[in-house]
Amino acid sequence: MNQDQLKLAAATAAIDYVEAGAVIGVGTGSTVDLFIDRLATIKSRIDGAVSSSVRSEEKLRAAGIRVLDLNESGPIPVYIDGADECTTNKHLIKGGGGALTREKIVAEASEKFVCIVDTAKIVDVLGAFALPVEVLPMAQSLIARKLTALGGQPVLRQGFETDNGNVILDVHNLKISNPVDLERKINQFPGVVTNGLFAIRGADVVLIGAADGVNKIS
Repeated sequence: MNQDQLKLAAATAAIDYVEAGAVIGVGTGSTVDLFIDRLATIKSRIDGAVSSSVRSEEKLRAAGIRVLDLNESGPIPVYIDGADECTTNKHLIKGGGGALTREKIVAEASEKFVCIVDTAKIVDVLGAFALPVEVLPMAQSLIARKLTALGGQPVLRQGFETDNGNVILDVHNLKISNPVDLERKINQFPGVVTNGLFAIRGADVVLIGAADGVNKIS
């Protein structure tokens, strides 16, 4: 099986977590795109979706799925999203697509976070994928210096603006042995909106598309 087939297997398995009559949380990314395609086939069973990005909102609407604002939806039973890296402890790096802040908000508002990935995303230690940090534009240089002091090499994501009007620093060469502590530390820097570590609130279930089927970590 190629990587797209592995992603599709995980995305398809996530449909089992969609509750009838519920508003569900939907993330962002290539694996989530496949999930939205599957969700469209059962759209009559759900009341709508809250999305973590403008891009996913557009895809949901194009599929005929009602899109709600989080402020009107209330608590969400399940949030389905992918990841750029994932450990067996269900700690994640997210934000390769730039939607990390809204992803973190929707995850926090959800009772269960189901992460859908392929085997290439499973790692022993986070950090080979550059850690995205969303930053207010005026704090870009300040935060870059602080991230450098932590041992990382921050690089401005050129030509990119988040849905919130901010910039992203991608931090290379971090070996993240304690993701909970690092997530807290970076988020305390004034000017940081949030970073792409999902460890304080990690995934509840990880569905991994693999050659032998879909493996689950729960």
